[in-house]
This record gives sequence, C-alpha cells and structure tokens, in this order.
Amino acid sequence: MNGDRTRRGFLGWANLAVAGLGLAEGKLAADTRPEPEGEDYYDKLGVAKIINAAGTYTALTASTMPPSVQAAVARAAKHPVRLQELQTAAGEYLARRLKCEAALVSAGAASALTLATAAAITRGNQAAIHDIPTDVTGLKNEVIAQKTHRYEYDHAIRNCGARFVEAVTLADYEAAFTERTVMTNFFNAAEQGEISREDWVRVAHSHGVPCLIDAAADVPPISNLWNYTQMGFDMVVFSGGKGIRGPQNAGLLLGTKDLIAAAARNNNPNSDTVGRGMKVSKEQIVGMVAAVDWFLSQTDAALEAEFRRRADRIAAQLKSIPTLEARVAIPNVAANAVPHLLLRYDTQRIKIRPGEVMAELRRGTPSIELNPQTGKKAGAGLATDENTIVVGVWMLEPGEDLIVARRLKEVLGKAVV
Repeated sequence: MNGDRTRRGFLGWANLAVAGLGLAEGKLAADTRPEPEGEDYYDKLGVAKIINAAGTYTALTASTMPPSVQAAVARAAKHPVRLQELQTAAGEYLARRLKCEAALVSAGAASALTLATAAAITRGNQAAIHDIPTDVTGLKNEVIAQKTHRYEYDHAIRNCGARFVEAVTLADYEAAFTERTVMTNFFNAAEQGEISREDWVRVAHSHGVPCLIDAAADVPPISNLWNYTQMGFDMVVFSGGKGIRGPQNAGLLLGTKDLIAAAARNNNPNSDTVGRGMKVSKEQIVGMVAAVDWFLSQTDAALEAEFRRRADRIAAQLKSIPTLEARVAIPNVAANAVPHLLLRYDTQRIKIRPGEVMAELRRGTPSIELNPQTGKKAGAGLATDENTIVVGVWMLEPGEDLIVARRLKEVLGKAVV
C-alpha cells in the first residue's frame, strides 16, 4: 500500500515535472520570437506626432533615444531588481566612465538641482532631511548666484528652503559669503555675467563652500561631461534627455563622494525626504547608463558633420526661393552648441513672416516644429532677427530633413510675389 502510494506520488511528480518542462520549453520558444512592436498609443489617444526641427525642448519631449538605448530600457522593464542596488551600481559605473568621484541618476536635471541643494543643506545632519524645506532654523540655507544667472529653475533650489543672495562683480561675490552660505550656483548657459567659472570656484573654495553648476543642456562637446568636475565644481547637473539622448525624465548629478552620498540620502526610495516624489524607475536608470555608453561611443566631429549634412540638404532644396540666404551657425553659448540652419529672406519679395511660417508648418501634416528663436531678435547664442527662420537639425530622424525642406519650400514658394 505504501509502495503503491509512493509510486503514484512519484509518477504524479514526474508528470508535473514533464508538464512544467513543456511549459518552460514553450516559454523559451516564445521568448525567441521577435518582440511585438506594441500598439501605437499616440494614434489611439489622438496625439499628433511631430517632426522636431526645434531642438531638445522639454515641451517637445526632448530627444529620441537611439535604438540601443530603447532596447536597454525595454529589456530592463522585464525584470524586477532591488532599486537601491541598481542605483548604487549605476552610480559607480557612471562615475568611472565620466571621470568623477561619484554619480547619481536623477529624475531629470531640475530634480538633480533639488537633490544637490538638499545635499549641501543636510550634509552631516540626518534630522535636517526631515526638516527641510519648512524648517531651516539653524541651517545654512543661503545660495549665492550671479544676478544674471537667476533663472526659471531657481525654484528647484528654493524647494529645499534655500534663499538666494545675488552678486554682480567679483567684489560683490567675495562679500556675499556669510555664516549662512551653504552653496553657490553657476548657470553654465547664461549669456551674461562678469565672474568666470574659474574665479567662481576659487572664491567659493576659499570660503569652504561647495559649488554647483547647472550644465543641463551643455553637451556636446562630449568632454563637458567631465570638464566641470575637473575644473573643481563640487556638483554638476546634466539633463539625460537632451544631447545625451537618454530618457527624458532622467538626469545626472555628478560630484564629490560626500555630496553625492548626501544627495542620495535625500532621494527616493528613502521616505520623508524632499526627493521622495522624484522617483527614478529601473528603466530610467538603465536607460541613462545605456545613453552615456552610446554618447561616449560618438565623436564631436562625427556628430557635427552629420548635423551639417542635414542642414546642407535642407538648404539645397531651397535654392530656388528668391532672396533666401542660408547659413549654418553654432550658438556661441554653452547650451545646444550644435549646428543650426538659419534662413533669412526679404519679406518684401516673400510675403510671409517667419513666425507665420512656423505656424504653417505646425498646422501641416506632418506637424513640424521649428526652433523657437525663429522670427526673434538675437538670442540663445544665435545672430537672428525678425526675418530669420531657425531650423534645429540635430533631433531630426533619418529622412525628416527632406520633409522639412519640402514643407518650407511649399510655404515660402506660395508667398513669393
């Protein structure tokens, strides 16, 4: 009786094992098939796809990830991991690749600014992590910035309960340091400012105060990813979804080990922190690492050459438009320092203003977005005026340059008198 029960038990186990093996084999076979492309939810939701002839603007969902980065993100989505282990390993890997002491993947560049500020305020004070931003009693919370470097991202710093102190001259800067100074902030893409990066770092360090630099949109050149930490900045912020072409909602905070560790303590998945809502998923972290790998496999020369080819192809299609002059220009500021196509024409011969051209392209199918500097006076490092169309070519997908050229030719051609 017992032997029979044992035999039946063994046969039952064996049958289950065989069935399980079959399921496993079936799953393995299914895994070797091509991955489904997925439903087009833009179409399903009625959201218009656009051709991005503007640049890496957040409102236009920034850049598109290269195929290798998209594949890494999709693969990461299949497996759960321990988030803290992934964040730590990613930071160590990125620090080695980017020649800095430490690194952290943030939920975008603005998130990195907040975490950097939190790090400076709470470093060595665990209780302060809970207290900020509403109670900064007894905490250093003054951030010095050049007056011309105040910008719309100040809020990311003020989120920690910080207040700004402004400086204009080097003498102002020297005099601005007090016992409440916790950090300085340098806006790398600012078009004005009397104090150089080198002097900014030197003076702050002479007072024992860490320096943050916001270089969110400031690659290429590729070397900027380590230029500023090597210059002496204690914390450096980059956007992941701009020139690096990672996930739009990812960013990098690079810097010294102690400050990056302090930033991590203020970040998710830690609860009761200013960064708890700035969640970085496993897909974002892997995508950011994969994007850095992709970006470091490129060269500045090859990237610039490709962007110039796109600009030249567009310009070649517009040669028949009377009075139109085309030239390629690189903004003379740190941000978006890549070739842009500038188109200027006589509005007495072509009866349409650049702003109207922008609107026509936006209304068309496919919808095309031109650079927002179109039809504006000189700015963003470009020598433009009211009669200039600006085409940002660096975020165009293969073949889109000719589509942009065709639409520009149609719209401008109809306006010729």
